[in-house]
Amino acid sequence: MFDVTFWGAFIGGLVVFFSPCILPIVPFYLSYMAGAGLSALGDQDEIPADVRRQAVMSSVMFSLGIITVFVLLGAAAFSVSQAFRSYQTEFQYVAAAIIFVMGLHFLGVIRIGLLDRQFQVSAGDTSNMSILGSYVVGLAFAAGWTPCVGGVLTAVVMTASFEETAYRGVGLLFVFGIGLTLPFVIAAFFIKPFLRFAARFRKHLPLVEKAMGVLLIIFAVLLVTNSINIIANWMLQVFPAFTNF
Repeated sequence: MFDVTFWGAFIGGLVVFFSPCILPIVPFYLSYMAGAGLSALGDQDEIPADVRRQAVMSSVMFSLGIITVFVLLGAAAFSVSQAFRSYQTEFQYVAAAIIFVMGLHFLGVIRIGLLDRQFQVSAGDTSNMSILGSYVVGLAFAAGWTPCVGGVLTAVVMTASFEETAYRGVGLLFVFGIGLTLPFVIAAFFIKPFLRFAARFRKHLPLVEKAMGVLLIIFAVLLVTNSINIIANWMLQVFPAFTNF
């Protein structure tokens, strides 16, 4: 059965990947995961098989590290919401207000310095980058980038905290993590085409940021008016094929 919250979490992850605070640094992370310099990757006509394999395996572990942090956030959010279940309505209004303000930030109406913060790892010598090391970097990436992706992440975390079961709450953050990290893995498979795409797409990043702001404001309104299920039912009526998912 089509579930708008899970699809919304997945799409939210994709949007975050193509946001100004993540997409520009993905080429650097690809070179880091591949254990090769960025200029070397760009200059080569064909990526050596061993370099591509290293990049793919490392990106998978890197993604698992990110997803681990998000799943833990989902579990924590659900646990807190259960402890204060009688105040769920108040939490809902507070969550909507926070998400609305973050939407204004991405639209450029106001600026919140914390949300512009970025996390970077030291380049150093990456030739001996281990698979376990990639997982640890993924953990650090998720923790360090939480303020940067805070708008959409907050929306998903708040939605997870209002779910009826811990399974659904954790599942939402897991799906969000898949949406965010799947492009990392795909980019590792197709390094050269992705590097060209990232260079061309850079000019559209401000538009993506504005779109994030609009989506967050819409979500805040849906959250405070309890209209998310209404949207789901409307989508099922307009797109009956969704009932097959």
